[in-house]
Amino acid sequence: MTTLLEFREKLKLFYARAEIYTTPMWKFLLAFLAFLMINMNVGFMTRLKSPTIPLVLALACCLLPVNMIAVFAGILILAHAYALSLEVFAVAAVLILIMLLVYFRMAPEQGYLLVAVPIAFAFKVPYVLPLVMGLVGTPVAAIPVACGTVVYYLLHYMKLNTAMLSESGSETMQQKLLNLFENVVNNKEMLLLIVAFSLTILLVYVIRKMSVDYAWYAAIIMGTITEFLVVLVGNIMLQTTIGVLSLILGSLVAMGVAVVLQFFLFSVDYSRTEYVQFEDDEYYYYVKAVPKITIAVSDKKVKKINTQRKSQPKSSSSRSPAKAASKGQQPAHKPSGSGRSSSRM
Repeated sequence: MTTLLEFREKLKLFYARAEIYTTPMWKFLLAFLAFLMINMNVGFMTRLKSPTIPLVLALACCLLPVNMIAVFAGILILAHAYALSLEVFAVAAVLILIMLLVYFRMAPEQGYLLVAVPIAFAFKVPYVLPLVMGLVGTPVAAIPVACGTVVYYLLHYMKLNTAMLSESGSETMQQKLLNLFENVVNNKEMLLLIVAFSLTILLVYVIRKMSVDYAWYAAIIMGTITEFLVVLVGNIMLQTTIGVLSLILGSLVAMGVAVVLQFFLFSVDYSRTEYVQFEDDEYYYYVKAVPKITIAVSDKKVKKINTQRKSQPKSSSSRSPAKAASKGQQPAHKPSGSGRSSSRM
């Protein structure tokens, strides 16, 4: 547990220091996946189907607000819908315009959900985002989640009915408009998921805001069960084509992601809960204080110590006569005797 807590603190410090780089990076990844998914599913306009277009648009989204990802995605969808047929373009334009107006009016700070929801559907994990947004967002997040669900089913219908939608003729035009309305606007499976996602976001938000112990864990469990039961019962009653196995696996994945998110965002120690009471001139205050689980990150510094001693040079006065002679120096001798010289006559 200590290792995980240290890893969490280090990850928070890293993100705080590198936020100027990580924020454009995740915006680029989100935008690139969204544009690439659109081209892979409804790439009817050949000029826009090249991988260069999603790359260039994603690079532009790095420097722009996150809401521009949804705007560029809507323009790309409309361009492909126009290449398919005029009727599809008209219906798609009305739907996207309504969704963007509602989104910018109600939840302008959560534009990433408009493109994140179709990506979650493409990766077969659509049940993750409602649970996550209930934990970290507000009930208003149900609006972009619902709009993202509509976008996914619009793309899915365009992909499955390309031949029928590309036909021309007056009778075919009426049939196309009727099919688009029945399969996109009045799609029972889409409406069921919108209701399930909205209820999950609302329930998880209400429970995790309660002043009870382990509120986040209770919100995760109740949100997962609610989402699973609503989809399962609605699938049986409305006779939709949602797979039970994919529903079970998706719910388990959503619960696992929510638990990991809870560890990184709301890790507290309920065993050290304190209740504080104080008052002022007008109110009494009863406060429940739950301490967070924190750990000091060890800052290890390695200091290199050199154990070798440097040899100190010896002075010339301490040299031996042998060493002096080897260098061409003559040793000094004291005169023997009393200093008198002897000469032979």
